[in-house]
Amino acid sequence: MKQYLADENRYDNGMQYQRCGRTGVLLPKVSLGLWHNFGGVDPYERSRQIIQYAFDHGITHLDLANNYGPPYGSAEETFGRVIDDDLRPYRDELFISTKAGYDMWPGPYGNWGSRKYLMASLDQSLQRMQLDYVDLFYSHRYDPETPLEETLQALVDIVRQGKALYIGISRWPLEATKTAIDYLRRHDTPLLIYQGRFNMLDRSPIDEGILQLCHQEGVGFISFSPLAQGLLTDRYLNGIPQDSRMSKEKFLRHDMLTPELLEQLKAWNAEAQASGKTLAEHALRWILQQQGVTSVLVGASSTEQLAKNLKCVG
Repeated sequence: MKQYLADENRYDNGMQYQRCGRTGVLLPKVSLGLWHNFGGVDPYERSRQIIQYAFDHGITHLDLANNYGPPYGSAEETFGRVIDDDLRPYRDELFISTKAGYDMWPGPYGNWGSRKYLMASLDQSLQRMQLDYVDLFYSHRYDPETPLEETLQALVDIVRQGKALYIGISRWPLEATKTAIDYLRRHDTPLLIYQGRFNMLDRSPIDEGILQLCHQEGVGFISFSPLAQGLLTDRYLNGIPQDSRMSKEKFLRHDMLTPELLEQLKAWNAEAQASGKTLAEHALRWILQQQGVTSVLVGASSTEQLAKNLKCVG
């Protein structure tokens, strides 16, 4: 296997970095999410090349979760191989996140937000990724049954144990987010970042007041699914391609592509083309221009696709 040497110009390739809330952390405006295309069912060399390409172009933030795959855990295992094969010399240049909150293993302790689940899950994640610590650990979703104080104190203790440097939450409702910000601040582990679904078709973080709250409280915000699983690209402008997620009913249903939505996508595409951009670039730039947004999480099935998405920076 050829030894990987990172591009010596990786911080001069056009990436821009944004301060995450009121903290010392700078995140790249485009971060790489390993939700799809990095599991055990995917070719390792392709996954490895995408991660190498990302780092060579200034993407220092790589985002995972315990159940990314498929199968569960395998995206972290893939990343652990890449750490060992390529990235260990560059560990201190990387900002690595993982999460726990969704279904991971059978029984009552493999899901949601209990202290037992969060602690055990992170230990497993560190083992799979061949790491001593992650930079950022998230509660992946709000648990309405577990007392918030239990979930939040577990997150505080994870930082105190040195297993994570910072804490984030994902998809928590507004009032619970306010509680989290206050609790974590009082326990000297201020909330670093909120991860939410946010794109031109789903503006709920604005509508619900999440984005404004994060901005006011000095908490960063990172958008996942910024291209709405591919809807906000040129892929569906002329119907449903045979090899697409929508054709397989995978994360996108046929009935989502209504005549009204198609008309809106074509209008946005015309706007994008008028300024010399693709619809995807236009959609990513729109998010990055919103007050309070730190970064967008993009997925990639190839280095070519990632290169296209990186054009939104600038």
